[in-house]
Amino acid sequence: MADMTHHKFLKAPFTVGIVGAAFSGGQPRGGVEQGPARLVEFGLPSQLSSLGWSVDIDEKFPTYEHLRPPSDQDIGKLKNARYVSAVTKSVSDSVKSLVAKGHLALTLGGDHSLAMGTISGSAAIHPDVGVIWVDAHADINTPETTETGNLHGCPVSFLMGLSGARNIPSFEWLSPCLPPNRIVYIGLRDVDAPEKKILKDNNIKAFSMHDVDKYGIGKVIEMAFDYLGRDKPVHLSFDVDALDPSVAPATGTPVRGGLTFREGHFICEAVYETGNLVAVDIMEVNPLLGDQAYVLQTIQIGCSLTRTALGETLL
Repeated sequence: MADMTHHKFLKAPFTVGIVGAAFSGGQPRGGVEQGPARLVEFGLPSQLSSLGWSVDIDEKFPTYEHLRPPSDQDIGKLKNARYVSAVTKSVSDSVKSLVAKGHLALTLGGDHSLAMGTISGSAAIHPDVGVIWVDAHADINTPETTETGNLHGCPVSFLMGLSGARNIPSFEWLSPCLPPNRIVYIGLRDVDAPEKKILKDNNIKAFSMHDVDKYGIGKVIEMAFDYLGRDKPVHLSFDVDALDPSVAPATGTPVRGGLTFREGHFICEAVYETGNLVAVDIMEVNPLLGDQAYVLQTIQIGCSLTRTALGETLL
């Protein structure tokens, strides 16, 4: 059973609301939309129940096909922009509703463009929310700097309302809601040159794998909490490609030299221990990439990261 006594921003009886975001439109690889269903099939809801959570889930996850526009021509470089906007708006409404009730919002992706929805949803209720973004990539390209046009590489720039990421057609609903000083990155190791400039110009706190190697994950997460404030709500957005591909192989953009199994889980343990958690994203599990053993390994990792972020301990 998880220790439920210390939650500062959740209301008893403690409930986790699961948003199954079966969506792949922010990137070109099929399969990531199957991630939520596979995590649930592996028993994630019952695993969370065994930790003491009341679980609110509609297992008939939407496919979002009803939100796909009949025509979705590129907007500048951006691919599927209207579709991504419609889906992330829906996810934002779902997360906002859960957080407003004092529930913990758990979003299972799906590609990381969905964070436009998840973080805007939690920030609507907690404007001072601090985001811990665990990822190999910064996902902070703007519509001007993106080379691929894939929106899973751009959500942070949209959330911040950076230059070039405002007033994009179809995204009128998304107002800037994430100041640059309310996010900390952990695990970065594949960052585009324009993204490095954006991080530097905006003085954004980012711990690359160099920093994890230099300081150790314990020191890194303590520095992250000190920076964000230890009495502020926390939104954990975890892309499984933050982990080394030997740990989580079935993901769309793996990069060697990532977090170990324990480093990834320690982040989740430490975030839960703060009592500040209001939302969790588990993103980019792709059951169509790799052989069956790799897929099963990655699904297991997605479930164990989630359990740990929701209070599972080793002792």
